[in-house]
Amino acid sequence: MSIDLPARLRSATVPEDGIVEGPRTLRRLPEGVGERPYELFRLRPLGRVIGAEIAGVDLGASLAPALRAELNRALLEWKVLFFRDQRITSAQQRAFAANWGELETNPFIESGETDEVVRFTRSAGMPGYENIWHTDVTWRPNPALGSVLRLVEVPPVGGDTMWADMGAAYDNLPADVRERVDGLTAVHDFIPGFDRFTDPDLLARWQERFPPVEHPVVRTHPETGRRTLFVNQSFTTHIVGLDRADSDRLLRYLFLQAHTPEFQVRFRWARDSVAFWDNRATQHYAVNDYHPHARVAERVAIVGDEPF
Repeated sequence: MSIDLPARLRSATVPEDGIVEGPRTLRRLPEGVGERPYELFRLRPLGRVIGAEIAGVDLGASLAPALRAELNRALLEWKVLFFRDQRITSAQQRAFAANWGELETNPFIESGETDEVVRFTRSAGMPGYENIWHTDVTWRPNPALGSVLRLVEVPPVGGDTMWADMGAAYDNLPADVRERVDGLTAVHDFIPGFDRFTDPDLLARWQERFPPVEHPVVRTHPETGRRTLFVNQSFTTHIVGLDRADSDRLLRYLFLQAHTPEFQVRFRWARDSVAFWDNRATQHYAVNDYHPHARVAERVAIVGDEPF
């Protein structure tokens, strides 16, 4: 199958032209959804379209249905929620995440207290590799719904995390690009994201269990109905039906959209801070600027649905 690409996507300058200056469409809510106040906690926006800090919620306590529903609405509207001063254990972190569904395990990352809690220890001996814009585990048939991340050890300076709203990224694609990518699918594979720091024998053992999968280049969010750009530099290898040169050119262009500052929020970690993000609507980037200090985090991920 041959797909006709716009001339500027075929040009050699696509990476430089991927972000265009000027006004942007900054729509935080899905069409037809209006602003409503939150009644069970205080919310402070940290960005125009993405990111909000929540106060008045104890993540270590049982979550009443009404509070869970309001937090879920905030998650859908703001894509990533931040909580300060949460003195919780790994078990409490796991219990909080379980309010959103079954928890997943990851065979490539060190486990913490249980298999569902993965621990990221980054130091001079084990540098961070997460400083690339990515969406978690898109190499699975059902990528994660979301993740809850808690820092166990915070460096004295640096180590921020950034998130990008991929609904805003899709909204701001030129109309001809949206028309061409709406019906495309892309291949996702765990190998590119893990081969730099994972034992080759382990990678080989897991290739049969986790073969490459195909997902739509633009997915529909299952709860909001919003269209979001769903390719990422860590795991998306090529677009089905395009020759390699055209696929690489188009993917480079689409990858660059996460780099737009208007679509981003940046969070400065402190002791007892927690982030909860919607993996279906975002990409994230762990800034690797804290060495020789250590940064230790624990993450719990929630099993998601098959993108459509």
